[in-house]
Amino acid sequence: MNTIPVVDSDEYLKRLLAAHRPGGEKMLAFYEHRLGVIGTDPRLMLMLWDDHLVHRGDGVFETMKWVDGKLYQLDPHLKRMQCSAGSIFLAPPCSLEEVSGICIQVAKAANRPNGMVRVLLGRGPGGFGIDPLECPLPALYVVAYTFTPKSEEAYAKGVTAFRTSIPAKQSYMATIKSTDYLPNMLMKREAVQKGFDYPICFDEHDFLAEGAVENVCIVDRDGVLRVPAFDNCLAGTTMRRAMELISGERKVDFGKIRESEIYEAREFIVVGTTVDAVSIVRFNGKPIHDARPGPVAKRMRELLKKDLQENGIPVYNA
Repeated sequence: MNTIPVVDSDEYLKRLLAAHRPGGEKMLAFYEHRLGVIGTDPRLMLMLWDDHLVHRGDGVFETMKWVDGKLYQLDPHLKRMQCSAGSIFLAPPCSLEEVSGICIQVAKAANRPNGMVRVLLGRGPGGFGIDPLECPLPALYVVAYTFTPKSEEAYAKGVTAFRTSIPAKQSYMATIKSTDYLPNMLMKREAVQKGFDYPICFDEHDFLAEGAVENVCIVDRDGVLRVPAFDNCLAGTTMRRAMELISGERKVDFGKIRESEIYEAREFIVVGTTVDAVSIVRFNGKPIHDARPGPVAKRMRELLKKDLQENGIPVYNA
């Protein structure tokens, strides 16, 4: 084995800037609270190795989108992050109002009509142990990156899904949006391997839970929009908003859903930040109703898009 050179900081930075950065072209702007500035060179978008967020998964996060210059659902996302953080006895290094302002400024710095904002709140640096007291100050990272929306063909034709072999997380973990997304990754990997668009997991009692990064719901034979109770899955901000928007037009019900009820449903719908609402037309290879996108999924998407335009926060001026 060749001897690894030990270099000074100037040489280290020179090599750092010259190193290949996969996905760098997608990164638009970023902020680290420890530094207090917004950067735009993806080669410098770094996270400290000893931040417990990195080596222990000790942190929470949220992801939002902006479309046509409007940032959507910022407050609901940050309030959920506050709840998730509280569940693991973590608080941001600044007020929630300041976090909100940082998100808006980072999105504006991206200078694009469309994009995504991700907020990462970690235990912070301090060592490679497991004791949270090792970390004197929580870490806050905010990044804006490119957004590639789902094709219109997917909404016109519908998507496919299957029951993944990966079980839903335990309830106390499923309801926290933590950075520990290993089960979610395994779900997505299995979907890619098997040729399905979406993996869907079930809990230990065989009840419907969620997708890898999305919520799901069904429209039953009576036309009721039925949503899995938020005790075996994450309470999605988009799912909650969609339910509010459509509740004046259709009955909405929380409850437990068996796999057999999916096959009997009029519609099976994926709901999430990046997709809004899209119809699953085949589940485990079997058709849902007439194997065509349904009217409720279409209406939910219409309402969410309208809501974004009316209530989104401006972050881009052409």
